[in-house]
Amino acid sequence: MSQSTTIRVLIADDVAIVRQGLATIVDRDPEMTAIAQAEDGRQAIALFREYQPDVTLMDLRMPQMSGVEAIVAICAEFKQARIMVLTTYDGDEDIYRGLQAGAQGYLLKDAKPHELLNAIRMIHSGQKYVPPEVGAKLVQRMNNPELSERELDVLRLMAQGMNNLDIAAALNIGESTVKSHVNRILSKLGVNDRTQAVIVAIKRGIVYL
Repeated sequence: MSQSTTIRVLIADDVAIVRQGLATIVDRDPEMTAIAQAEDGRQAIALFREYQPDVTLMDLRMPQMSGVEAIVAICAEFKQARIMVLTTYDGDEDIYRGLQAGAQGYLLKDAKPHELLNAIRMIHSGQKYVPPEVGAKLVQRMNNPELSERELDVLRLMAQGMNNLDIAAALNIGESTVKSHVNRILSKLGVNDRTQAVIVAIKRGIVYL
């Protein structure tokens, strides 16, 4: 098969053994080749510029720069970029952020090799690839009330174990303002207390510890 018809794949993941495993799966397919590997978001952008791959496999949580930030940057510069999120995280917020950033697909790392190769082909052909269980979580996310930027700030500090007084000092706002933010956060997440709020937020990928 000539080089021009081969699907050229860029792999971005901060774990070397994962990158090498993905490259092996891709290279075993006679219609594909792994052309480059990035270990963080910044390197992914640089390698995308250099190679302009047909399809990019992008992990979400990487050092230096996250996958979501890298997807946003690549899609802003290259309108035809075809990117698939490949991650261990299935929180509805992670799925939402990845696809909103410009990814055309979302696949979990426990997928079988044939599913990965099929997804790459679909995205290369201009289709989207979202497995049913991922799609269901995305629908759930779309129906959930959106947290404001300030509420997200408060929630992140709650996850660090701060009380209202600490949060007020950290954000330079009044303690009563923090209290009203906390009440809105509990309401939007559908929980009764701060501990539940943090657990739900971590599970959904809204905040990371």
